[in-house]
Amino acid sequence: MILDDLQDLGDTNLDRRMLHGGLPPMFLADTVDDYVYEEWMDSFWAKDLTELFVIEKKAAFFKFVELLFAQSGSLFEAQSFAAPCEISRPTVQQYLSILETTLVAAVVRPYHAGAAAEIRSQPKVYAFDTGFVSYFKGIDRLRDDDRGMLLEHLVLNELLARYGAAHVYHWRDKQQHEVDFVLQAGRAKQPLAIECKASASKFNPAGMQAFRRRHPAGDNIVVTLRETERFEKTFGGVGVSFVPLTALPGALPARGVSARL
Repeated sequence: MILDDLQDLGDTNLDRRMLHGGLPPMFLADTVDDYVYEEWMDSFWAKDLTELFVIEKKAAFFKFVELLFAQSGSLFEAQSFAAPCEISRPTVQQYLSILETTLVAAVVRPYHAGAAAEIRSQPKVYAFDTGFVSYFKGIDRLRDDDRGMLLEHLVLNELLARYGAAHVYHWRDKQQHEVDFVLQAGRAKQPLAIECKASASKFNPAGMQAFRRRHPAGDNIVVTLRETERFEKTFGGVGVSFVPLTALPGALPARGVSARL
């Protein structure tokens, strides 16, 4: 469920969207019911996985899903899942591939220009739905930190719906600077840097500044929840547009058109 769908439903309550998730039965429910998420996972196993894939260890697979969703949005290291799931590293990779193929997880690969100081191989992995992230993280009431983390998922949802996974990246260097998402779409191929923050006051420009030192051409967006109006600000020569989530679709480039804010 993307932002346009919320408009169509006449319910733009973003806290509900983050806590309940974007699947219509969960989103429209009056309360969060853990059983519904458990039932969906059982149905996913019975109707999708067993018909399409050979998975020998159901318990290990679900343990992997539980751990992966509980750290959704983090850098992925296959070896860290092997011991707790009691499977090999190649099996971890196989399980991730299955989740990516079935669109239950999104693998966001690193953006780089080949520089040794940039992370070039380690992806970030996101669960497909914020309701399941909240369920596996045990979130029953949203705090600001939760909103910031779940906002990343909503923004990724918009990017994937419009451009597909091949055009969406994350960026990180070996000095721990990072940018949540980098969109490379349009004929000019200039990277659009995107950060996600619950409020503009939480934005630290260091990551975006480090990114622009290596990739100077392109625009910069901070997507926020609290702000209702778009505004611009400059940090050490790096211009940044602060855009409310609800205005994000209008701030993104059309397919085949270079990013120009």
